[in-house]
Amino acid sequence: MTNVVVRLLRIASLIVCLIVIASYAIFAIGQTKTASNHQQEAINGPSAPVAVKHESSLHKAIDEASTELTSPFAGIVSSSSGEWAVRSVKLLIALVVYGFGLGYLARVLRVRV
Repeated sequence: MTNVVVRLLRIASLIVCLIVIASYAIFAIGQTKTASNHQQEAINGPSAPVAVKHESSLHKAIDEASTELTSPFAGIVSSSSGEWAVRSVKLLIALVVYGFGLGYLARVLRVRV
């Protein structure tokens, strides 16, 4: 019974970490693309076509899941720090709590049995 709980904790830890990392990666890629488009507009002038942002349903699902998972840490960083800082701190805290924390809990449960 305890082995099942340990496995579930490890799987949950892995899934949560992957979701949070994927959301951060999508954010970072989106930000770099936006910056590139702004630079192209500055060089080419206002007559250049403006890129329209389309989010897939997978992207939305990952972002929503990540937001829910990192919501307990929302009060730690102020939103005036900038979106990069907020997302980076939430990512690091989520990796520590969900990755290290759940992994540690799984090891403790395994050792005690």
